[in-house]
Amino acid sequence: MSPPLLKLGAVLSTMAMISNWMSQTLPSLVGLNTTRLSAACAGKLLKGTGDTQISPKEGWQVYSSAQDPDGRCICTVVAPEQNLCSRDAKSRQLRQLLEKVQNMSQSIEVLNLRTQRDFQYVLKMETQMKGLKAKFRQIEDDRKTLMTKHFQELKEKMDELLPLIPVLEQYKTDAKLITQFKEEIRNLSAVLTGIQEEIGVYDYEELYQRVLGLETRLRDCMKKLTCGKLMKITGPITIKTSGSRFGAWMTDPAASEKNNRVWYMDNYYKNNVVREYKSIADFVSGAQSRTYNLPFKWAGTNHVVYNGSLYFNKYQSNIIIKYNFDSGRVLAQRSLEYAGFHNVYPYTWGGFSDIDLMADEIGLWAVYATNQNAGNIVISQLNQDTLEVTKSWDTGYPKRSAGESFMICGTLYVTNSHLTGAKVYYSYSTKTSTYEYTDIPFHNQYFHISMLDYNSRDRALYAWNNGHQVLFNVTLFHIIKTDDEA
Repeated sequence: MSPPLLKLGAVLSTMAMISNWMSQTLPSLVGLNTTRLSAACAGKLLKGTGDTQISPKEGWQVYSSAQDPDGRCICTVVAPEQNLCSRDAKSRQLRQLLEKVQNMSQSIEVLNLRTQRDFQYVLKMETQMKGLKAKFRQIEDDRKTLMTKHFQELKEKMDELLPLIPVLEQYKTDAKLITQFKEEIRNLSAVLTGIQEEIGVYDYEELYQRVLGLETRLRDCMKKLTCGKLMKITGPITIKTSGSRFGAWMTDPAASEKNNRVWYMDNYYKNNVVREYKSIADFVSGAQSRTYNLPFKWAGTNHVVYNGSLYFNKYQSNIIIKYNFDSGRVLAQRSLEYAGFHNVYPYTWGGFSDIDLMADEIGLWAVYATNQNAGNIVISQLNQDTLEVTKSWDTGYPKRSAGESFMICGTLYVTNSHLTGAKVYYSYSTKTSTYEYTDIPFHNQYFHISMLDYNSRDRALYAWNNGHQVLFNVTLFHIIKTDDEA
């Protein structure tokens, strides 16, 4: 439990003890009991570890003195010496306190209902996603027997919900936190209901502000997700079956939410034709919107579209080309110094995959190897406008031993194979310049992966799997910072 909730627990424990004392003493204070207070009771009412004589003057006084072994607060409570039998004054005080408590109880109930509503929404969305995924699988298995229109509508719905998958995964991760908030609110409601009956002495305004803080923390929780560490890969979801055994397909991670264009590049050499589709739904149905004839043929399948431009490796060279789709022109080209090319340092499957271009939350990257570093993987961050290398890291991992690789939040993740049984085996952080060996398996459904790239907007891995265009979902471990930790 976080420090604010621990403090809140201590407050509730203190309130319970004060309420218990009040249930025994209040009748005498308001004149409901004819028995007179003894001199000792009027002189001091002490609970705790001290033995100090305290003389009450004006009104009720509460002193925090110690904690018992169970962590509960032990308090000293001193009753007033004057006007103990003033029924009218105590009645007015009781009515005022009762009105305040009633208002607080209503506010807590509203907050409790809001929290329950948000939690039910998460559960409902998760159920809806599971149902749509099941329908999608059913249609994939038997789509030839269904009407084309029905199939396309479900495809479009699935396409719209795909970006929600990582969000739902994060909601599931935070389910315990949400349940904890609900339990705290439920406990506060019960305590305040008891206070209405027994009337204790406490700063209700402070308590109310703490309760409102629970709602604020809950709503801000999902807004403070930062870059995360890869924990799990699930799927794949087969989007389409087309093209040759090797190729690439992608969307622009830097595009707006309304821009869902798909680009399709078949084969790994002797080609310069890029096909564009307005959406994944159009891509599935084959409704091509535009074709681009690049001025150069590409090498490999490790291209990337970023901020409206295509970055690719020029065939039989270590030159990187930046081609803008809107203008139809080459905006920049630059040689990647010392980088191997034309199957000198490819991935395990070959295919002129020497230079891998990729983008993540941080920016544009190139992954390659050189003779100078004995064929080990080099990571270089690139200026997206000039293609200049701004910084490089030597990982020490042999590029020819890597199946594929991708960047997430400045960390390179490397697979050990492009065949069945592949898994993420190694990672290198450019933030800390350190590496670690990992064991994150994923399902290579069609037995041969020739392209694997992360899309930071969709939080998914795009893959070309033996002539099938598929998506993998990723689960990241996020760090959620509170205002106190900022």
